[in-house]
Amino acid sequence: MIDLAPLVRRLAGTPLAEWANGLQTQLDAKMEKGHGDLERWQAALDAIPAVMPSQIDLVNGLNLNCDCDDATREQMRTALMGLSPWRKGPFDLFGVHVDTEWRSDWKWSRVAPHLDLKGKRVLDVGCGNGYYQWRMLGAGADSVIGVDPNWLFFCQFQAVQRFLPDLPAWHLPFALEDLPANLEGFDTVFSMGVFYHRRSPIEHLLALKDCLVKGGELVLETLVIDGDVNQVLVPEDRYAQMRNVWFLPSVPALERWLRRAGFSDVQCVDVSVTSVEEQRSTDWMRYQSLSHFLDPDDHSKTIEGLPAPMRAVIKARK
Repeated sequence: MIDLAPLVRRLAGTPLAEWANGLQTQLDAKMEKGHGDLERWQAALDAIPAVMPSQIDLVNGLNLNCDCDDATREQMRTALMGLSPWRKGPFDLFGVHVDTEWRSDWKWSRVAPHLDLKGKRVLDVGCGNGYYQWRMLGAGADSVIGVDPNWLFFCQFQAVQRFLPDLPAWHLPFALEDLPANLEGFDTVFSMGVFYHRRSPIEHLLALKDCLVKGGELVLETLVIDGDVNQVLVPEDRYAQMRNVWFLPSVPALERWLRRAGFSDVQCVDVSVTSVEEQRSTDWMRYQSLSHFLDPDDHSKTIEGLPAPMRAVIKARK
């Protein structure tokens, strides 16, 4: 059982206290339903050796270290490999380099200079395996709650949390829709790599806004296209082989949507084209990746002939 009592204590006396008091029941009910692979992933978690870091670096990456022998290191590697595929990272855990599909550290290096997370209560929507949650703590956040309904990502987070049990980071296997309306308790809300999967983008923005305190900040990272304020790409079927991509706006269009949703101080702080060095297959994620989804003769286009992935980071204020 995952004990959420430390989270309840952390949120006591905050606008999130009432919500926190019901989380254990909500989580237990979700765990009861479970997932067909949970038993296998739990076995991988149980096989992780019981070591604790003497060195922790969440500022320059996610690096944990201590004196351990080769046999322990190999046991660690085998157990963590049992939680593959690893999408977000990388993680350097006691000499084991978890070389994830995404170089999420590159994205964080583009986002982090534009943030002030010191002392902030943070919500990470669609948090994946929690890589960014740890980096947010490294940037000074008071506490970070991540929500993502993917059970494998939940287990990967639990693997890392075993080494950092006292840090104020929690992963809840929930969707954004599982959170109560008008929560209004977080200083900063992140939505990175989620927006383009939403069928109703404005509804997503309004739901994110509902999670923020007045004056709180949204950090939105999503796929975009070149164009003016009226330019939006709606794929006919797949985009880069993904079926669940709905809206790819231009940056000016996205900024307008944010203003229409009631945000102010809307600012684009980064635009970058995703490279095959940033997203690729590895030993820890052996399925197809970005290079398989681009036109082999022209990497400026997807395999469907659409503009290749380009991502923007937008900040906005409630």
